[in-house]
Amino acid sequence: MDRRGAASGSALFFALAPGTVAGLVPWLLTGWQVGAGFAHWWPLRVLGIAVLIAGALFLVQAFARFVREGLGTPAPVAPPVHLVVGGIYRYVRNPMYVAVIATILGQSLLLWRPVLLGYAVIVAAAMVAFVIGYEQPALTSRFGAEYLAYRRAVPGWWPRLTPWHPDR
Repeated sequence: MDRRGAASGSALFFALAPGTVAGLVPWLLTGWQVGAGFAHWWPLRVLGIAVLIAGALFLVQAFARFVREGLGTPAPVAPPVHLVVGGIYRYVRNPMYVAVIATILGQSLLLWRPVLLGYAVIVAAAMVAFVIGYEQPALTSRFGAEYLAYRRAVPGWWPRLTPWHPDR
């Protein structure tokens, strides 16, 4: 796949997958209306904005890495040609999933809507099940020893403090 095809496919998948999970469903659950209770407590709302923005930025960076480095998309129907291990992937194996959860949690704090906390737990559990049941076996099959070395060196869900360097 060339870069233009990878970019187009990734943009479409971005709109469909994270756009639905971190955008459409939270909106359907809350109408993006501020909830009662601590809605006036601005420090948590500011924290929510920061977490939401950080999650969105990391998500965009992770998708862009698939285009630049992987020459493919995150979608299982158009996987990358090369294992993506650069950029944010040097710190955590699943930055897209972590970023989506962060955006949902950020919305929960910003809007003070506990329903989004429960939704985040359900989404996280589904993502972990998908990674264990499909993604890890598929990547092992596709990239073999390269993926296994990466998997041993880089944690799946909690980022490393220092970047992993595959050549060391």
